[in-house]
Amino acid sequence: MRRPRRLVRLALAVALVTGLAGTAAAAPPDTGASKSDNITHLASVPMTGPLTGGVNTDIAFAGTKAYVGNYAGFAVYDVADPAEPRMISQVSCPGSQNDISVYGGLLFLSTDQSRSDSSCQSVPQSPTIKGSWEGIKIFDVRDPANPRYVAAVETKCGSHTHTLVPEPSKRSVYIYNSSYFPHATYPDCQPPNDRIDIVKVPLRNPAGAAVVASPVLFPDGGFPGSETGYETSGCHDITAFPARRIAAAACMGDGVLLDISRPAAPRVIDRVQDAENFSFWHGATFNGDGTKVVFMDELGGGGGAECNEAVGPDKGATAIFDIKHRKLTFRSYYKIPRHQAEQENCVSHNGSLIPVRGRDIMVQAWYQGGFSVWDFTDSAHPKEIGYFDRPPRRPASFGGYWSVYYYNGTIYGTESVTAFDTFKISDRRTDPAEKVKLSELNVQTQPAFWG
Repeated sequence: MRRPRRLVRLALAVALVTGLAGTAAAAPPDTGASKSDNITHLASVPMTGPLTGGVNTDIAFAGTKAYVGNYAGFAVYDVADPAEPRMISQVSCPGSQNDISVYGGLLFLSTDQSRSDSSCQSVPQSPTIKGSWEGIKIFDVRDPANPRYVAAVETKCGSHTHTLVPEPSKRSVYIYNSSYFPHATYPDCQPPNDRIDIVKVPLRNPAGAAVVASPVLFPDGGFPGSETGYETSGCHDITAFPARRIAAAACMGDGVLLDISRPAAPRVIDRVQDAENFSFWHGATFNGDGTKVVFMDELGGGGGAECNEAVGPDKGATAIFDIKHRKLTFRSYYKIPRHQAEQENCVSHNGSLIPVRGRDIMVQAWYQGGFSVWDFTDSAHPKEIGYFDRPPRRPASFGGYWSVYYYNGTIYGTESVTAFDTFKISDRRTDPAEKVKLSELNVQTQPAFWG
């Protein structure tokens, strides 16, 4: 799958296709939506141009810009006024799932689909073909209105998601690459895939980015699988907490706590499993000082209707763990308290912390379950304090919020198949968070809001 550097550069030089820009916010289409009184839907920007028909995925933030991944590429929004977000550029660059992050004027995009080459004009190609490509693409977004494709790094099993870990000197950034589902017929993605790939990106020379390490996290093979739980064959998502030199890895059948004191050589310090209730360890979020972590279970893979009475409160949920002496201790589960219709895809998904000193509060997406704002200050007794939930899609189809994050006083959400949305929460429990202002946010690289 590796290609000569000269050919890679040629592919990159012709890769960029910038779509329509200037799409303004529309009045939120909230007919029939239920919500708590403390949530206000500010605006909705519909998909347009080359991203129409794709699936909105993750969000990253830098200054007054929001960068939204989409299976068909990515879009950049000006959110200086969250009530009137404006699309300023979009790039057509298909490749599931286009997980996204930004750092130092660079944008990183995960390609978890075997393609004919690394260009944005590539086409799907079987992973059984040795020359197929998948991995991480790098764009220069110092001018957000004109993103420029500058480099690509191939990884053996592709890139489903990735996590940034800045080098202490700030000269480089490490990318922890997550991938899974190897197969004996894939020349470059062979079982057991018990490792992660680590890419080092020199910020002044991103074209020099390369895989520098592939540490094995599961020398014993990890969780062997069960009737309801996936066998561990890689990681889905990793969240780093650089200030405490730790990271939490959600790895299919395992939840892992890592020591990242040496970014290129992370070390497993604790590991937990939940064969009874967890199906697929999907993601993680720390609290504000890194003394707790919640893990999400993506039962049904995001397409299942897992928020009905039959499934119950402990499956497809979020598990809360306290961290003490660098060990994980399970405390409870959290799941939205509203049963969804049998045809609504709904499960625990991507969320972020709302930074309130002395409290642990986060906002979290639940696909067609909408989003929930919930408090886990008491780890054993989490409770919801706000929500937004639309009625089922008619006719029944996939949809709902993929990622919902809090950034500088506003809640932002990617409605998977329709729009980029903004919300305001007004509540005495969350209002103090408005004092926290960030210049950049990649949710899977959590800042220490206080020590």
